[in-house]
Amino acid sequence: MRSAFRLGSIAGIGIHIDWSLLIIFVLITTTLAAGVFPAWHPQWPSWLAWATAFAAALLFFTSVLAHELSHALVGRAQGVRIERITLFVFGGVAQLEREPHGWRAELLMAIAGPLTSLTLGIGFLALSALIAGSVQIDPEDPAQALRQLGTVPTLLLWLGQVNVVLALFNLVPGFPLDGGRVLRALMWGVTGNLRKATRWASSAGQAFAWLLIAAGFAMLLGARIPLLGGGPVGGLWLAFIGWFLNNAALVSYRQLLLQEALQDVPVSRLMQTQFATAEPDSSLDAFVDRHLLRSSQRAFPVVGPEGLEGMVGMQDVRKVDRSSWQTVAVREVMTPLGRLATASPSDDALEVLARLAKLDLNQMPVIEQGELRGLVRREDILKWLALYADVDLG
Repeated sequence: MRSAFRLGSIAGIGIHIDWSLLIIFVLITTTLAAGVFPAWHPQWPSWLAWATAFAAALLFFTSVLAHELSHALVGRAQGVRIERITLFVFGGVAQLEREPHGWRAELLMAIAGPLTSLTLGIGFLALSALIAGSVQIDPEDPAQALRQLGTVPTLLLWLGQVNVVLALFNLVPGFPLDGGRVLRALMWGVTGNLRKATRWASSAGQAFAWLLIAAGFAMLLGARIPLLGGGPVGGLWLAFIGWFLNNAALVSYRQLLLQEALQDVPVSRLMQTQFATAEPDSSLDAFVDRHLLRSSQRAFPVVGPEGLEGMVGMQDVRKVDRSSWQTVAVREVMTPLGRLATASPSDDALEVLARLAKLDLNQMPVIEQGELRGLVRREDILKWLALYADVDLG
């Protein structure tokens, strides 16, 4: 998620916020301020409804962060490296570098999130009841009880309900929801086969996603669904969530196949050893004529008498005005060695592919004991997968 910005870190885990989060933040705030809270408290002034709604949205995403942080901390205790959590339009995700090493670790990680949300939900509801004190409930007008609540109990009541719903939704046994990961862990433990367990859990996730899509379209056509309600806006949103979950289930399974295919494959097996290099003192004009225009290679190692000095490519050349190409040397525009991301021949190809994607690079020099050994390119890794691995890259 390249549109995310770093908010800070907790226990060494980076917290990132995606700009898409603004969509759901505005939606929650508006729905509460213009619909839910005025219905519960017709006597509230508009500013109070909006202020409470804003606070509720902030606390809701704090709850989502706690949910994801529980995954990350339990995962870390189980030896799974998690560097960041990203909050986005559909909630949040703790980004794992690799799958858990065993089914027990997967199970503990997966169940931690829903248990955290359920604990928060029950805690908020209990605190709301404690602060509200004795509330008289009229059987003929139960909504009267809501109108007796103050601002804080109302806020806590909504937070409690939404956290319980969040916990129950995440426990649906469809991958990649937490319930799907619980299902995968149990299947993994029974079968001893991670791929088979992931395929079954992913299929369950797709089935649940299509159920949401069907329910969403039914609501668009005027149907009212028990527990979900009706209306075109809710139907469209439900179908959109289903579409997202279906894609996530497919991508999660493909990622596992990718990991299995590249695990323990060294960079030395995939890297290019035949490639052109550029001279550091060559003019940009000569570099363009000799290399960029005559080769499909995207970036070129810059090699001088002392060895590798940097990398240069088309983007570096384009930073210089065309009229100056004859007087500007390659050394002046290249990315120097000290700033280059590099790999070694023994590096794991999966880790290098992840680094290429994270840094938005297409290639990386392979260095061993200070010597340039080759270039590892993203397309070479993908070509190897297409030829030797059972991975659908489409």
